[in-house]
Amino acid sequence: MRVQRIAILCFLFAILPFHRAAAADKLVGIHSAIAISQSLPWIARETGIFRKHNLDFDLVLMRSAGTAAAAMIGGETDVGLIGGIGIVSAYVQGAHDFVIVGAVKNILTHSIVAKPEIKRPEDLKGRSIGVNRIGSNNHYFAIQVLQRIGLDPARDVIFRQTGGDTSDLIALLNGSVDASAMLTYGQNAVAQGFHYLIYGPDLRIPYAAAAFVTRRSVVARKPQVIGQFMRSMAEASKIFHTDRETTFKILAKYLRVNDRKILETSYNNEVKAMEPRFDARPEALQAILDELAINDPRAKKVQPQQLIDRRYLEEMDRSGFFDNLWGGKR
Repeated sequence: MRVQRIAILCFLFAILPFHRAAAADKLVGIHSAIAISQSLPWIARETGIFRKHNLDFDLVLMRSAGTAAAAMIGGETDVGLIGGIGIVSAYVQGAHDFVIVGAVKNILTHSIVAKPEIKRPEDLKGRSIGVNRIGSNNHYFAIQVLQRIGLDPARDVIFRQTGGDTSDLIALLNGSVDASAMLTYGQNAVAQGFHYLIYGPDLRIPYAAAAFVTRRSVVARKPQVIGQFMRSMAEASKIFHTDRETTFKILAKYLRVNDRKILETSYNNEVKAMEPRFDARPEALQAILDELAINDPRAKKVQPQQLIDRRYLEEMDRSGFFDNLWGGKR
């Protein structure tokens, strides 16, 4: 009998880990940039938060907001942490299945980084500015800034598409552009002799720069799984805001930046703009709708609230999850 009991116990110990792994809920997520504002899934992965919430989470990088939206429409991904432009544009065009369940960043924090000889913002006239893509977040930021300083974005500057954040830096360093609208790697450029011509975080331009997006059909089919994901992100947000050492270690790995000073400066630029409790602000979505309405009148008929589902934020608030996480601080 004793031998049989030992055999049964050994069998149970052998299969229990397998059952736990097999029982984990599968979720495929997407992000659109190698950026600090989209780092929460990295933190959740590296610190075991996804495992804690019984999630088997895959993260896919798609640098174009339009491509990300298409992948979600096609059912290839369930959730996204992406810029709002692709999703809002798709919604305006009739893809009403899209919904925003929280926001990480409701303002733009890009900056215009330029060659040393470009001294004043007005000196950008006739110059080339690097952006990821026409229609991207940093392109929109550059347009807003140029208009504020009295330049015509369509006539006074030349926009050059680089293809991504690291490519923005490379284009600036090799002289392909005179200035660049930069986010993650702006401080890298400054460390190599360039300078902040326009420091964007101080402007606080409203824009849904990073939001949690899914589809209403996914919420209906997997309400609990999306809830697990949002709680995972909330715990990752707590680490991001309060545990710099862990956060810097993870950022260094994924951003491939090992210079502590650069990491600290970049982090300090972003942390002030990020939403600890993921409040999705209507004015950030309205900015995108106003931009789209210039060429698509349908955008004028859409209200920001139509794009927002606060059920997970309200549940975490009502249940005390947020208060337990943050010690009652808001």
